Amino acid sequence: MTDWKAVGTGALLNAVLTIILTFIAFPVSFLGPLIGGFLTGYIEDGYEKDGAVDGALSGIIGGIIIGLLFMAGFGALTMVLGLIFAKIGLLAGTITAVVGLLVTIILVFIGGILGAAGGFAGALIQKNGR
Repeated sequence: MTDWKAVGTGALLNAVLTIILTFIAFPVSFLGPLIGGFLTGYIEDGYEKDGAVDGALSGIIGGIIIGLLFMAGFGALTMVLGLIFAKIGLLAGTITAVVGLLVTIILVFIGGILGAAGGFAGALIQKNGR
């Protein structure tokens, strides 16, 4: 059974950690979905399979949050370019939409896989730790 409070907590932790780690040290930004999935799997009280499913959900939701923030940030940049240079702003808006969609899809896919791995580990440790 999916524990939506755990999934939401893990997704928010995933998004926050990934954004912070991306700015600090990009190569370790994969730890965001892993830790978010781990927390989700550890909080929910079920089997390892449930932890993996809930961790994957937290990774997917976290990836969507990061993707939306990515598109919103570049949307603001596109608006400024549009005000300064009308033709460049139009081109930048189109490119931003396509790149934002691709980045979101990639983040959702990677977040789901890493979140599932973290959720499985969290549920396994929580279950065997008792």
